[in-house]
This record gives sequence, C-alpha cells and structure tokens, in this order.
Amino acid sequence: MIRKKQAHLRRAKQTRARIAEQTALRLTVHRSNLHIYAQVIDATGSKVIVSASSLDKEVRAELPNGGNVKAAALVGKRIAEKARAKGVEAVAFDRAGYQYHGRVKALAEAAREAGLQF
Repeated sequence: MIRKKQAHLRRAKQTRARIAEQTALRLTVHRSNLHIYAQVIDATGSKVIVSASSLDKEVRAELPNGGNVKAAALVGKRIAEKARAKGVEAVAFDRAGYQYHGRVKALAEAAREAGLQF
C-alpha cells in the first residue's frame, strides 16, 4: 500500500517529467494551511521568472486569510498579470502532486481567466 506522502511525491515527479519533455515554462503551486504560493519557472528549472503568494502586501490588504479559495483565486489572477507583463503567454501547470480541486483549481482557473494559457 502506498502511503499518502509517497503518492503525493509520485504524482509530482510524473507531472514534472511530462513538463520537462515539453520544455515549457511551468506554473508551480505550493499550498500550506495558511497560505498559497505560485511561481513561473523557466524550462530549465533554474530561474524563477515571476512569483505571487497570499503573503504579498496587496493580497493581504484585500484578504486577511490566505488559506482559502478566495485568496487562491486572487493569487492566480496576480501571477497571470505579472507573467503577461514579463511577456509570458503560455505555461504548463505543475500542481506539485496536489489534487486538482479546491484552492489549486481556483488558482488555475483565475490564471486562465486573466489570460494565461495552459
């Protein structure tokens, strides 16, 4: 039987292997109980192009709690705006082994609505 953490790491590894084959920029997500973080990383995986999180001053001013769906949607919108300002139009979505629902889904959908293509 595969334990929860091992399954999470296995899903993350498979996703990153598929993205590496595409040689695309990737939008990575990390979530904790209190906050959510997003980064656009170059194809080599060595350089962060833009980042946004629920810890940013602008997000904290609007929403005091960073661990909910509203905060995730706001972070998704901000990461898309920052990426488009840097000239990034399309990315591969790296959910880091998290299931695609809740906060992760809200972040991805908000980024798509703000003009980022997956």
